[in-house]
Amino acid sequence: MRGAALLALPLLLLTAGCSTKPGGSGSATGGGSGAGLPPLAKKASYKVGFSQVESNNPWRIAETKSMRDEAAKRGDQIVVTDATGSPAKQIADVSNMIAQRVDMIFLAPHSEKPLAPVVLQAKRAGIPVILVDRRVDPSIAKPGQDYVTFIGSDFVQQGKEAADWLIKESGGKAKIIELEGNTGSSPAIDRKKGFDDEIKSQPGMQIVASQPADFAREKGRQVTETLLQAHPDVTAVYAHNDEMALGAVVALQAAGKQPGKAVQVISIDGGREALQAIIDGKMNFVVQSSPFFGPVAFDTMKQYANGDKIPDWVVVKDKTFDKANAKAEIGNAF
Repeated sequence: MRGAALLALPLLLLTAGCSTKPGGSGSATGGGSGAGLPPLAKKASYKVGFSQVESNNPWRIAETKSMRDEAAKRGDQIVVTDATGSPAKQIADVSNMIAQRVDMIFLAPHSEKPLAPVVLQAKRAGIPVILVDRRVDPSIAKPGQDYVTFIGSDFVQQGKEAADWLIKESGGKAKIIELEGNTGSSPAIDRKKGFDDEIKSQPGMQIVASQPADFAREKGRQVTETLLQAHPDVTAVYAHNDEMALGAVVALQAAGKQPGKAVQVISIDGGREALQAIIDGKMNFVVQSSPFFGPVAFDTMKQYANGDKIPDWVVVKDKTFDKANAKAEIGNAF
């Protein structure tokens, strides 16, 4: 939902300035926000790179399409790579973009630590980087110093909203299975923190098991199936994304438990299948995490080239879905 991706008012602004080191544009006359960052020249069109982490689910496919569509709309050339879930391949992909001398790199990093050094590599090469949807380790690479900004949702808040809904709907009593995303990725880390911290405040609620299922539907099904054997009295499943939640629905049905009724199912993303599952009564609550990064990413690149101040974090605001609005919103879902 493009209309849902609104920029929040930044709390911290980067200091204006630009490096004298040439950027991927081959010119040091362009804009730049933040001392030490590579500049980006003002041009009629740009050659940009988009390093996608994987393309194995509807969210990632929608994100890539949004980036391609926006580049085409603006007359920019875009080089898209797919790391197929491999940090090593993604590092190689970004290194290849650097060798091609793209003007700007948009990076959706697989995980925080492995991808941070390649951000520094791009900086040394004079190519600015914008992170989209996931962060890198701030102890290695920092926004405003080593890369321009992070564009993305508040993952901690997403987890908190999921927990708050469950606390209210369950009356503060639940036994929960948590399906985590890729180990070491910022969405998995933060969505877990936001959810777990809220649940800890409720003495009648317990996370009986929490295990990675790698943001994948089949893995979500397998992990849920295994955990149900150890915890047959579970009353809720919280998944860090829709794909794992939809896999959990299948596992619950196979175990003779009614998803959406006997066991409440909560997820984050807001894809069409998840909203349909809410309409069908098989899921209960979904926090949106918009994949439509194209417009805001290219707008931010233009602002950077103009020398505008860019916040460390361009916050994307997301909606929530339940039985009250899923039917009205499904037409806008990815």
